[in-house]
Amino acid sequence: MATLGLVLIGCATGLFAVAVPDLPELRQVDLMVWEEQADGTCRVEWTDPFRDRWREGPYQCDPQRDPSLKARDRKAGFRYGYDSGFLLAEGPDIGNLYALGQDDEAVDGATGLVDALALGGAFATLVGVVGGIVRRLSRSGGARGRPARGVFRASGPERHTVGSLFRLGGVERRTVRRAAELKGAAELVALDYRRAVDDVRRAWAPSHRALVDEELDRIPVARLRRTAGRAFSASELTEHGVHTVRDVLDAQEWGLEHSGVARRTAGLAVDAARRIAQERSKSVVVRIDADRPEPRTTAVLAALRVLVEAGPGAKGAAERGAALAKRLDVLLADAGPAAGYWPMLRSGPERRRRAAVAVAGLRRLLDGAEREGLAERFAQASVDLLRGPDIDSAGLAAWVDFESRPAEYHALLAKHADRSLPPGE
Repeated sequence: MATLGLVLIGCATGLFAVAVPDLPELRQVDLMVWEEQADGTCRVEWTDPFRDRWREGPYQCDPQRDPSLKARDRKAGFRYGYDSGFLLAEGPDIGNLYALGQDDEAVDGATGLVDALALGGAFATLVGVVGGIVRRLSRSGGARGRPARGVFRASGPERHTVGSLFRLGGVERRTVRRAAELKGAAELVALDYRRAVDDVRRAWAPSHRALVDEELDRIPVARLRRTAGRAFSASELTEHGVHTVRDVLDAQEWGLEHSGVARRTAGLAVDAARRIAQERSKSVVVRIDADRPEPRTTAVLAALRVLVEAGPGAKGAAERGAALAKRLDVLLADAGPAAGYWPMLRSGPERRRRAAVAVAGLRRLLDGAEREGLAERFAQASVDLLRGPDIDSAGLAAWVDFESRPAEYHALLAKHADRSLPPGE
């Protein structure tokens, strides 16, 4: 009977390895929705990171997401919507959209058969082991305690069979999959927030550079002596047409020497000018003047508007997502064998022990995330940040929103603007 049980368990293991595929490697991406039905059937565009191009195709969007994220038809005034989805990150279909759960029906059918074979095999093996123990007890005779002690110290086929039963346990495919999905959403919201902040810094850089240049254009070269030392001669610069700190930085050492300035004086001047420029760049007041709109300022407002409309919750979601993704990454690495029967059977005792501990940790994190609704928070924040800077022809929308709440724009600009200059400037 025990032999029959082991055969059934072996068949279950082989069927699982052949008929139940492992969860494919996925990557979460942002989707732009062009058409959408009430049941969530939609047509979307996405950036294929593996082929570096835009692609279009059908998808099953989430019909329960916020109405403001859904595409609007032409009768109501066309507007595209937003959602997030997953791409296959391996195999011949790499870069194609993958709807979570699309293979569940086929997988569940195969898993049901595997479970039936495994349970039948476990039952048959258990009956065989118990029968063998009973036979052994009946044959051993003698004192009552001795056979019992011999049973618990069993070796050979009985011990191997019992051990194999335990080695088949611990498979938590669904837990591992849910943790991987949560990790993808957490990483995505952190990445989207970093992109939004980088957009602000890129838009701010030209305005910041212009403000610093204006400051440096008002500082005479005589001021360089405070930084370069008393041995520095400012008159040598003015004699050759160099009057301000900005003139020194524009010319650099080669330009100053070419105009007739001594090499030593040119080196001292440029070094002192760079230090003054760095000091001024950090002291420039971060301010947006509504009375002087210009393209550079409009670009800054458009980038800031994404963070303003996303609200402080987006920053909190991004920070929480980054921290959670790190914890999940460590646990998922240890929980690898728990993703299926075949990986579990191929792993040694220590690897299985670490997998069991990791799965317990994943369950705790998943339970906590479910109680706090973290997956929904991450998805909503990603969609809010996905909108990106939207600059109309005159930048009117950004300016109107800025005038309605200027304090929020100034606070975010002061927080995220990079006021340092690149090295060597």
